[in-house]
This record gives sequence, structure tokens and C-alpha cells, in this order.
Amino acid sequence: ILSAEESGGLNRWLTDNDYSIPDGAAPVLQPYIDQGLYFFVARVNIDKVTYKDGSATLSPLRFHYDSENFFLPVRLGLLNAKGAQDLIVHILARGQRYQVVNKPNVTIPTNVGVATDAKERFGEFYAALFDRTLQKNPGAVVTEYAWDASGCDPCPGPQLNAEHFVTLGADVLPNTDPWGFVLTRLHARYTKDQPSEDMVFAAAPPIVGGREVPGKNGEIEDGATPSGFNNFQGRYIIRHPWTGPITCDNPQRGIWGGPPGGHDGAPEPIASAQDTAFAPRGNIELARFVTKPVPELDISATELEEVKNTEPRPIDPSTIKNPGSGGCASCSTVDGGKSSLAWTLLGLMLGWVVLRRKKQR
Repeated sequence: ILSAEESGGLNRWLTDNDYSIPDGAAPVLQPYIDQGLYFFVARVNIDKVTYKDGSATLSPLRFHYDSENFFLPVRLGLLNAKGAQDLIVHILARGQRYQVVNKPNVTIPTNVGVATDAKERFGEFYAALFDRTLQKNPGAVVTEYAWDASGCDPCPGPQLNAEHFVTLGADVLPNTDPWGFVLTRLHARYTKDQPSEDMVFAAAPPIVGGREVPGKNGEIEDGATPSGFNNFQGRYIIRHPWTGPITCDNPQRGIWGGPPGGHDGAPEPIASAQDTAFAPRGNIELARFVTKPVPELDISATELEEVKNTEPRPIDPSTIKNPGSGGCASCSTVDGGKSSLAWTLLGLMLGWVVLRRKKQR
């Protein structure tokens, strides 16, 4: 844990201890030094790093401290960025969701009906949905989830249990009761030059959405609406109308059950999309994959009808691996005895946790 009086001194210490410092670090470091903040520096043994598809997966680090300021030093994490990158923040707070106060906030479109084809390409579909959300709301931070951390219905499991809460920091809270936390998931995507200030978090009113709950018109609820509790998630549904014989006298349409059974009669599990930050981009036409209009993204019934009469756009093989995209600050390791630099600025209050850089629903 380092303190510093000027950025040049911090640069020298890091260089003398074989850390690889990106060009232009001093002007970024100085504002944090002026605030009297400390720096948490970790040395990574590149011989023990796990790699997946050429990207390094680092083990998590846990630390805690008290602070009146709840913010994330985004600018510091961009020093090594080589292209567009995804930032995912999970916040655990007792009975309270959070949002960013110094940037636009928007919720991900939810309860969107999708075509059967989306099942095998859901990573690409969600990346396209997310990108169009940011296109409509430049610079926004997207809320993807805000729900009681110990339960959720319907959504993939298992949910967090008492042991998980302790691992994530509940053991240092004054109230040791592990229950009653709300898990908020915030997602941003940007390039090195886009963010002009760090993310500042504040408590936000509860919202609901992404449930199988009919609205006033009998249709399943759209978007996020205010409520007295938090029940919001991004949810995407493939509906399978009944195709078998109908023998009852008064059949009722529009009543949906759980996932259809497989060959053994057991329901298919709810799918969970992973690695969507690295999903191929540019090959998905959203209007071809959704089954109803999405007003938040200006996808109208007219557009849906138009794409039905056109041939699907061919996939560009060069985009399959999504070159140039990065996850957590485009993390990388270097050879030649130098350690890759992973900086985390101590500026967040207890309760903020980045679980992983991979998008997981």
C-alpha cells in the first residue's frame, strides 16, 4: 500500500520495483495523489496466471476500508487499455440498489421475446442489444440486475448463500446477518479516451422488471418501473406455442408454463450467457432476432416486418474472435522480467465487489 506526494515519485518507485508503467501515467495519477489517496499495488507472477483464449484470468483480491466517498477510479484502469473494454461492477448493499450519479443511467431492455435462433447465438445477440442501448444513450451506465442477492425467480442459479456473503465482505460489517442484501450489477463499455471522470455511486430508488408479471393491458411488463422493492433483471424469452392436439372444450391461449421438457421429460435449464464482453460483434441484426417491437431501442413493428422480407446478412468470419476487444482494462502480461501492472485505487467504500470481468447472467 503506497502513499505519494507527487506522481513522479510514485512512477519512480514502480519503475524501480520492475513494474511496467504505461506512457502518460503521471497526469492520471496526480489527481488521486492531490486527494490524499493511497495506492494498492499487486505483483502478478506470470508463470502462475491462467490463460483462456489468449487472455489472462487473474485471481481476485479482497481488501476493505472505511470511506465517505463511494467511487470507482475508472481513469486509472484505462492506462493499459488497447481498445473498447467492458467494465462490470457488482454492488452488495443491505436493502439498497445503487447507480452512478455523475453519468447517465439506463436499464437494459428486458422481457424481450426472442427467436429460437437466438439460443445458439445468445452472446452475440446480447452484445448487439447492449451496444444499441449505448448507441441510444451515449456514455450511459447500464443497470442489468437489481434484486435480493439470496433469491431470484426466474433466473439461473445457484444464488448467493451465507458463505458467499462472508467471502465478499459481510464478516467485517457491524451487522453480521448475511441476509437482506441487494445485488446491483452495473455495466459500462468505453474506450480509453471516453471517460472524463470517475464513477461516483449513490443509493437509488427500487425498481422492478424482467418478471413474468402481466401489466395493465395484460401483456408482460416492459422495462423498469418504480416499486417498493428491487426485482429487476435482464430477461429474454423463447416462447414455444403448444403444437399438440387440443382436446379441452375451452382452450385458453397465452398462458405460459416453464421451459419445455427434454428427451427425459425434465425441463431444460435456464441458459446463462457468459463471456459476452468478448462475443463477436457486427453480425447480428436485432430486428431479426426479436419477436416484438422494442421501443427503448426504436425497433418498431415496421422494422420487424421489413427484415422478414430480406435475406440475413452473411457472417464475417474475421469478426468471430472479435480482435481488439478487451475485458478488465485489457489486462495483459509482459515478458522480460517485468510484472504486469494491476492498480486498484483505494477509493471505494466497503460493499463494492468486482466479481469477475466476464459477463454472466
